[in-house]
This record gives sequence, C-alpha cells and structure tokens, in this order.
Amino acid sequence: MTDLLFREDAYQTDFEGTVASVNERGGIVLDRTIFYYTSGGQPGDKGVLKTEDGVEVRIGTTIRADGEIVHVPEEDQPALTAETKVRGMIDWENRHQLMRMHTAMHLVCSIVPCGVTGGQVGIDKSRLDFDVGEYTLDKDEITAKLNALIQEDHPVSAQWITDAELDSNPDLVRTMSVQPPRGSGKVRLLKIGDGVDLQPCGGTHVRRTGEIGPVRVSKIENKGKRNRRVNIVFDA
Repeated sequence: MTDLLFREDAYQTDFEGTVASVNERGGIVLDRTIFYYTSGGQPGDKGVLKTEDGVEVRIGTTIRADGEIVHVPEEDQPALTAETKVRGMIDWENRHQLMRMHTAMHLVCSIVPCGVTGGQVGIDKSRLDFDVGEYTLDKDEITAKLNALIQEDHPVSAQWITDAELDSNPDLVRTMSVQPPRGSGKVRLLKIGDGVDLQPCGGTHVRRTGEIGPVRVSKIENKGKRNRRVNIVFDA
C-alpha cells in the first residue's frame, strides 16, 4: 500500500520515493506519495517525477485503480521501471487552488442545512447539490455568510475516529448517496473552527479559512423537484 503523505501535510510540495510497479498502461505506483488521487469530488494532483539520472515524467493526474494509487503520465512520457528512485513534485499552484476551493465547499455545507446529493471541486468553479425539500436558498445570503466565515479565519484541522464512533454519530455524514470509505477501521474527519463544520473528508485543505480568500455564489440551479445546485467561484 502506498504511504499517503498528503494526509499528514497538505502543504508538502516534494518528496522522495521508489517506483513499486508500473501497470500495462504506464501508470506508476509508488511506495509513498504526496499526489492526491481523484476522490471526494476533488481532482487528482498533477506534477513531475524525476529520476536520479535526470529523467522527467510529467504526471497528468492521479487516480485510484484496483486498490492502488496510480500516477498517470501525460502522453509521450519516458517509461519508468520498478525500483527506480524518484523525486516527486506536485503542481503546487493547482493543488493550492483546490485546497482553497475544497475548504470553501465545507463552509457552504455548514451554511446550508440540507443533505448533500453531489458535488465537484474545481480550480475556477465548484458546486454542491442539496436535497432542499421546502428550504429556500438565497444566493446573496449564502455569499455573505460564506465570506463572513472566511474573514473570521477559523482554524482547519483533521482528526481520526473509529468506524464504530462514526456509526454512533451518523449525523456527521452529510452526503446522502456516498458513504465515507471503510475498511481501515478509522475515518478521517475535517474540523473547521469550534462548531463551524465537522464531517468525514479525505481531501486536502488550507490551515485557516482566511487563506481561502473572497468567494461568491455565482448561481443556484434547479436540478429537480428537491435538488438545488450551489455554484461558487473565487471573487478576486
């Protein structure tokens, strides 16, 4: 199993590792990585793997496939082999944008008191879908509350609980259609401030909400009788 370094430090931008295997499509599995893999609505990291001989392989995305974390090279990249030592470097500007956006999405969750039916984190725009029932969403109100939480500069941290603890606190899970990954015996929670937000999440996030910067709800879309899509963008 690949050691997921990003879970301990989302701000780490480079690392040293060893190629564990290369699949039939050229996907690279490492013994350890800081590259976040596509999951939870957040895209996988891109960047570069560089060998001790100076060979560079540009990584276009990172995914999870067949239980492995796979670094997917861009087209026409040099091939690596097992046991090769590499230095990996993520595209930090891309990662940091996603960290800011993903944390902002948690703040949207804390403002809208409805179940989440879907979502997607993006560089320039992100969205969350809510099962609103009779609840009415107001674009300007959500924007104002969102920026207030950002300006209050709440601390953001992670903690772990057991599967059993999560089972005894089902309200921690806001997503209606997707459950947190099980199997390891523990689940990672993201905590924002003192009571702002607390829910399972394996993504990468900023250390404080003030780092997000100004955002706004660009539009709220009607996606069915009960479903509303809240889109947010950076406002700077």
